[in-house]
Amino acid sequence: MNIRHILQGKTINALFSVSSDKTVLDALRLMAEKNIGAVLVIDEGVLTGIFSERDYARKVILKDRHSDGTLIADVMTANVITIGPDQSIEECMQIMSDKHIRHLPVMDQGELIGIISINDVVSAIIVDQKTRIDSLESYISGSPY
Repeated sequence: MNIRHILQGKTINALFSVSSDKTVLDALRLMAEKNIGAVLVIDEGVLTGIFSERDYARKVILKDRHSDGTLIADVMTANVITIGPDQSIEECMQIMSDKHIRHLPVMDQGELIGIISINDVVSAIIVDQKTRIDSLESYISGSPY
């Protein structure tokens, strides 16, 4: 299974974003409204960063900054790690684990086509394992697939 399969299986594959000149408060409101843990930062159609709950905790709260006066540009993660749609789930998990991140934008030939969260990956693995277990149980019991 690859990342493209996960994107196709998502009930909502919307991309929520802010520009880097918005305030942290603007981003937090969007994240709360959409119940998401990270928002992409897009300037003039180009992915320039990502802002997550972790960025908020470490770069705003712990540094005594104010959400309504701090720009996303000042606290976003600018060096965004991305993946391609044909990469495997295992590769995605390895990147997330090695880099200690929970969200990966998906780029296809330079175009942003989605975002994958750790929850998306875990859910896909659970479904895949259940399907394999069901198939093995059918095979062992002699039942048709």
